[in-house]
Amino acid sequence: MGETGSALPLVGGAVLLLLTIIFGVTSATSLLIERQRLYSLADAAAVFAAESFAPADVRLGASGIVAPLTNSGVYQATVFYLQSVGEGNLSEVRLDRAMTPDGRRAEVTLSSLWSPPIVSDFLPSMVRLSVTAQSQVFIE
Repeated sequence: MGETGSALPLVGGAVLLLLTIIFGVTSATSLLIERQRLYSLADAAAVFAAESFAPADVRLGASGIVAPLTNSGVYQATVFYLQSVGEGNLSEVRLDRAMTPDGRRAEVTLSSLWSPPIVSDFLPSMVRLSVTAQSQVFIE
């Protein structure tokens, strides 16, 4: 007689564990998709910024044709690109850095806020994602 109803707590615990796993996997997938969207935006902005050189500044260097980039040119091109395309589905996109480390590559760092699709005690309510993309100019 003492065993009557003893399966109910086990079933309840199993359902609770299963729901927690489902919420975790859903949130992790949402986070990865959000990061990929942010990276795609940063990569496109870096490609656009890498092509922001002035054609009059192109010169022949020891390693071939060189199209020099400037920090201000990369930054202005990135801001223009982001204003042109918008932030899409991303939330609170912020341009953290847009520069050229060596005059040949454009480096763009963007961040945005992500919140899980289902808020729970196990996951934070908001996370700031940050990505960095680089692009280099090749002229042949």
